[in-house]
Amino acid sequence: MNGTLNKVILIGHLGDEVKMHYFDAQSCIGRFPLATNEVYINKSTGEKITSTEWHNIVVRNKAAELCEKYLSKGDKIYIEGRIKSRQWTAEDGTTKYTTEIQVTEFTFLNTKKDSDLSKAPSSNPPSSKDVDFDLLD
Repeated sequence: MNGTLNKVILIGHLGDEVKMHYFDAQSCIGRFPLATNEVYINKSTGEKITSTEWHNIVVRNKAAELCEKYLSKGDKIYIEGRIKSRQWTAEDGTTKYTTEIQVTEFTFLNTKKDSDLSKAPSSNPPSSKDVDFDLLD
């Protein structure tokens, strides 16, 4: 196989509201934590164990605005994206690192605002199919 692939697929629940950051009239990003869970049974004790992994999610421009409008803490979302690591210098001079998932596609699986959507003419929540991703980067 020639080349490489950086692709992530996640289905999880928002750990907080979408936090928006605006740069100018044309661009913005939204950030939110996403929780994915693994549930298994401890063979020696029979105890049910839930392990939660947290992911830092980043969406851009129109996709970010859709996420802010329709998503709330606890909502379930399907995300496709790529892993991106970055570093910066904090105010105290220390170097900070983070790993994020930059979203390329998404579908809202259920939202607390579903009841609001069902009152609208189209009851299907938006997905990345409603966004021109060529405009996102």
